[in-house]
Amino acid sequence: MTDLYIPKCAVLELTYLCNQRCLFCSCPWEAPAGSPARLEPAEELTIEQWIDALAVLKGHGVEKLSISGGEALLKEGLLDLLRYIREDGCFNKDEEIVLISNGMAMNEEFLEAFRKNDVHLSLSLPGLATYTELTGTGNAGGVLYWLARAKEEGVKTTCNITVTKINHHELYETIANAFISGAETLLLNRFLAGGRGLENIGRLTIGNRELNEMLDIAEDIMTTANRIGSVGTEIPVCVIDKGADHYKKLSIGSICAAGKEFFVVDPGGRIRVCNHSPKVVGHVLEDPFIADAVYWNRFVERSYIPEDCVLCGDVNYCDCGCRETAHIVYGSLSAKDPCLN
Repeated sequence: MTDLYIPKCAVLELTYLCNQRCLFCSCPWEAPAGSPARLEPAEELTIEQWIDALAVLKGHGVEKLSISGGEALLKEGLLDLLRYIREDGCFNKDEEIVLISNGMAMNEEFLEAFRKNDVHLSLSLPGLATYTELTGTGNAGGVLYWLARAKEEGVKTTCNITVTKINHHELYETIANAFISGAETLLLNRFLAGGRGLENIGRLTIGNRELNEMLDIAEDIMTTANRIGSVGTEIPVCVIDKGADHYKKLSIGSICAAGKEFFVVDPGGRIRVCNHSPKVVGHVLEDPFIADAVYWNRFVERSYIPEDCVLCGDVNYCDCGCRETAHIVYGSLSAKDPCLN
């Protein structure tokens, strides 16, 4: 255990609860029953147990936290946890806490707590006219409202958008409305199969033409709005027609950050390399912290490159797409990302 590399950032998935039914949801506990990609829910940690977990994470060198779910705002005791993180000084107060939410349960109390505790609020906006079809709710206007209120209160915000075949046609309008309302930055993701999304692959998966249009649209509007953004899911170098260096406002990565820059603790305290992965490698309140060091190190050491890609001149800075999506769809970490097939 002492020889294992532990990233400095941990994502805390506080709860399985969610008030939306997104077609593109990649949470592994939402995968179809019987699927090898399904992770059965475990008993959720209480806030008191999460506080114990924070001490363990700090002991392993974690310095930065992101919070998600499910829907994080539905976790009872969330505000107590935020106050503990800040007031007890268990983590670097210069590091903001990123909280990812769909905004359905937002209220003024949450907003004030986010302001006081230096929370960077990342709100999901997967479309305007397509919002209800994709999420099962009608909250696009609510997301835009809370982006505006957050700006008024000095709370930093990001708009995060999962791009699918359904919402691709209104991507420009979606990003524009988010920036007009007050979003400071953009987090763009291509749809990746996993979780509930496994039932909707054909309806949601964009092709490489649409993927490159996604990049161009985002760069265009960010240049106009003088904003910056990033793509949260790695894209193979060979798929980016204009090359990643073409994009000045949009940061595009091709190496998987899982196990290197961040890892995930799920609502039951189980450790996974990333939010897409259904594979449990340890438990935050158990010893050893990382029980499956072999699987963990495949990410740390990048020992998962597809055979067809090992001789590529870009292999030193490209993981050939999302390794966990390849694992979920084709049954192997070293399979090709679906966008390469």
